[in-house]
Amino acid sequence: MINTFRSLAGYNYRVWTAGALVSNVGTWMQRTAQDWLVLTELTDNSATAVGIVMSLQFGPSLLLLPLTGYVADRYDRRKVLLATQCAMALLALGLGLLTLSGVAQLWQVYLFAFLLGCVSAFDAPARQTFVSELVGEQHLTNAVALNSTSFNAARMIGPAVAGLLIASVGTGWVFLINALSYIAVLGSLAMLRVAELHRRGRAPRAEGGLLAGLRYVWDRPDLKTVLFMLFLLGTFGLNFPIFISTMAVGAYHAGAGHYGVLSSAMAVGSVAGALFTASRAQPHIARLVNSSALFGLGCALAALMPSYQTFGAMLVLVGISAQTFTTSTNSVVQLSTEPAMRGRVMAILLAILMGATPLGAPAVGWVADTFGPRWALGVGAASGIASAIVGLLYRRRARAARAAAQ
Repeated sequence: MINTFRSLAGYNYRVWTAGALVSNVGTWMQRTAQDWLVLTELTDNSATAVGIVMSLQFGPSLLLLPLTGYVADRYDRRKVLLATQCAMALLALGLGLLTLSGVAQLWQVYLFAFLLGCVSAFDAPARQTFVSELVGEQHLTNAVALNSTSFNAARMIGPAVAGLLIASVGTGWVFLINALSYIAVLGSLAMLRVAELHRRGRAPRAEGGLLAGLRYVWDRPDLKTVLFMLFLLGTFGLNFPIFISTMAVGAYHAGAGHYGVLSSAMAVGSVAGALFTASRAQPHIARLVNSSALFGLGCALAALMPSYQTFGAMLVLVGISAQTFTTSTNSVVQLSTEPAMRGRVMAILLAILMGATPLGAPAVGWVADTFGPRWALGVGAASGIASAIVGLLYRRRARAARAAAQ
């Protein structure tokens, strides 16, 4: 157990984690409220509209890829995070005021989702690579896993609280509470002992930005395989707002409170998956293969569940497998990438993780609207199996290459 939480021994990581946990709760509250606002208040249960919101929110990670990773490598990540977190707080405040005033329209939610996506595109690679400055290389795998634990512990709390607040006071207040939650992470960034950060030299201007990162990945078969596995799962499998909201409303005819509980149920599994990864040694591709196959199985079983309760139980399995896969992917990529290239390679990873959603979410939403939410989960199941097959093929080629070299 001590080994699982070893990164918390450092002051800077403890302070960062405390602030991030509060902010993450607010973030999950807003995600839940935003999906519910679009699905039930601004449209007539349109999963396609939810998919469009997801596309607009995560699409900028692809559009801005030439800039975001280079900013994380070139500039002070702590200062980048101060700027992005302030901007996200203002966007949450604006959407909350619009909703409370009763004038919010679907196009406005689309606009705020796009603006939030633009800010998040710069925030995500800086935040992910900032972890190595908080703890150093020796604890990086553990710190990445504990970050995921914090994020998913917030997922257990945020959606359930949001569901209760939506039912009692409305969605607008949820957005305002999220805006206030950013005070915690901004305070933690201000309290860090800057002299104790594990900083390395910044990338020089001559290193070529995105193209250098793409060339680096192209020359690494292991990284290409891991990122392609992530693309498959991220495009068609990690569409949880669509899966959970459409199953809650369409299959089980549940209200906002029950929808929040379902999101929290999956988060229980996500926390378990993150803690499992934190307690393990450095991850390898076999763990990615196993977790993606388990994800496919979990989605298939969830699609077949006859009741709200059994569906919630299957979401725990889906959460365990999805979080084990994504957290292990993050660690594999960071640990196997040179520090000077880490920001750009992580930007590519995050662009795939978040930017693949705009490609898959509308299609998955269309499947849910046309054939039903259970078929949408079937698409997620197929993505997990396909990802596992890609990993298995790489392992077979790698073993053959090692045997030929002997």
